[in-house]
Amino acid sequence: MAEALQAAAQAGQRVEVRGAGSKQRMGAPVQGAAVAVETLGLDRVRQYDPRDLTVSVEAGMRWRDFCALLAEHRQMAPLDPPCAETGTVGGVAAANLSGPRRRLYGAARDMVIGMRYATVDGNVAETGGMVVKNVAGLDIHKALIGSFGTLAVITVVNFKLAPQPERTRSYALAFDSAEKLAARRDAVLRGPLQPAALDALNPAAARLMGLEGCCLLARAGGPEALLARYDHELAGAEIFEGEREAALWRAVEEFAPQQAFVVRAGHKLSDLKAVLESAPGPCVSRAGTGVSWLAFESADAAQQWMLDPAHGGWSRLLEWSSGPAGLYWPDPGPELEWMKKLKSAFDPSGILNPGRLYGRI
Repeated sequence: MAEALQAAAQAGQRVEVRGAGSKQRMGAPVQGAAVAVETLGLDRVRQYDPRDLTVSVEAGMRWRDFCALLAEHRQMAPLDPPCAETGTVGGVAAANLSGPRRRLYGAARDMVIGMRYATVDGNVAETGGMVVKNVAGLDIHKALIGSFGTLAVITVVNFKLAPQPERTRSYALAFDSAEKLAARRDAVLRGPLQPAALDALNPAAARLMGLEGCCLLARAGGPEALLARYDHELAGAEIFEGEREAALWRAVEEFAPQQAFVVRAGHKLSDLKAVLESAPGPCVSRAGTGVSWLAFESADAAQQWMLDPAHGGWSRLLEWSSGPAGLYWPDPGPELEWMKKLKSAFDPSGILNPGRLYGRI
């Protein structure tokens, strides 16, 4: 991989970097690439000792195969990314994907403890390691996470793992308004029990999941005594277990890739009601972390929503797109200049995935 990047750089050719291609609709298209490189040939397990709760795998390994490997030892990397069936480990990290259980377990930057990566000058470098509390060097892997292959090509990813809970159970509470849903969400957040996932669906999104009304979804895991307490605290909820539970969360996790155009909005927890009510179509919200996904039928409709002054207090970007769009990230903020400096340090000629980071880098 490093040799391929160096050859392209020396020839002045732009390079498109991808894994399985499952997230080509995410971010923005690569602009003017002459060479394409894929990571699928990098699919080995480098190091795995279940007793240490750490693993190192190559970036081209399919996420589903990675999860199956961990499940053999009742362990997990609970990122719950979309495109889990076809995507790769490196793609999950490069796109900074996470899902409903982010509230309890964190995102990729919390689980990834090290990487190897190939650079445009033909080198292979390492960052972090195989221990959870590693204080040596710079956390360069945290910059590579979410970079969409615009800085370097991730070749190996090291994770800290979590044990699978003894049992899991999920709950769906239905309401006739976003206001009532938000009030119940607030009560859950103030309560003694803290579910691993806490998602909100507006009525349009709920119908996609086979539910009705404004729905608050909660996912809990642990011994039966703990789940019985959830049964009591969430009395009146529809209960999901086994394959029904797995199917429900797969539908939630795969919501964005199934829509034509999807805007991701970051907002305060107190803005949940406003976000749900502002959505003209289906909307799924991480109700415990303040991130929402709003679906639109066209790029124009998505951009009009993003540019509406009423939504200016929220971070907004067009995360998934079925076709060309003129504007992916309307207001990246002052951090964009630092991102450009980082891009220049890693890739001074600008040949890696140009435009891939929402049209900005």
